[in-house]
Amino acid sequence: MNTTPLPPKRILLTNDDGIRSPGLWAAAEALAQLGDVTVVAPRLQSSGAGRSMPATSEGRIHSEAATLNGHAVTAYAVDGTPAQAVQHALVELLDPYPDLVVAGINYGENVGSGVTISGTVGAALEGASFGVPGLAVSLQTMPEYHLSHSHAVDFSTAAFFTRQFAARLLGLERVADLDVLKVEVPGDATPQTPWRVTRLSRTRYYLPNKPNRASLTDAAHLGYRLQVEPELLEPDSDVGALVDRVVSVTPLSLDLTSRVDLSRLADQLRAGRAA
Repeated sequence: MNTTPLPPKRILLTNDDGIRSPGLWAAAEALAQLGDVTVVAPRLQSSGAGRSMPATSEGRIHSEAATLNGHAVTAYAVDGTPAQAVQHALVELLDPYPDLVVAGINYGENVGSGVTISGTVGAALEGASFGVPGLAVSLQTMPEYHLSHSHAVDFSTAAFFTRQFAARLLGLERVADLDVLKVEVPGDATPQTPWRVTRLSRTRYYLPNKPNRASLTDAAHLGYRLQVEPELLEPDSDVGALVDRVVSVTPLSLDLTSRVDLSRLADQLRAGRAA
């Protein structure tokens, strides 16, 4: 019988709130119980970056001394977006690829039709595009915390679910068309809070605010406000789960193809009148 121990699992951890976010390091401490964790994250706050790859990003990588569960470790801060941090990690820092890419824990929920805006989700999807399964974890918070590194936010329960679903993914055979698990933890959740598998809501969860300015040439920031419309809300959705105060677990796919009958659509397009 071969008693050679299996090598430890290798986990790449990133986020969109920046290398110094308490949510990132809460996740690091939880994931260190599962294997070897390498932290590669944007040097600066990068919320709302989606999966963007700005040509203006300089791509410098800065080594940072950190402590993880009492041990000195080296983390890497990248001058770039979350998705670019993942690219640099996979192309330059990690060989072979890790077993899992985890993004989070994010200040604020990433739900509904706005998930393509999320740097947390974008980072996990970028890892998935390299064939590495992803986990994107967000904690519901008040909007005033979204761009902060506030220690007033308790990440312990979100860290519990990060570890739980990372362990499940690491022990799972690859599921066809499952590239990323998106986990949303209610702000008042405990480790005993139930979870359920959901789908993305088609509703708009964050609505942009019209800026108040005298001239269109004045500098202005749109900002946003949270709005849940119960009459439009699908009960089996990620937003519905948060309303019900349960953890939402949404499978995401890189395949954005509409789920229409392709042959029927082709016939409809052929029958349509061209300009």
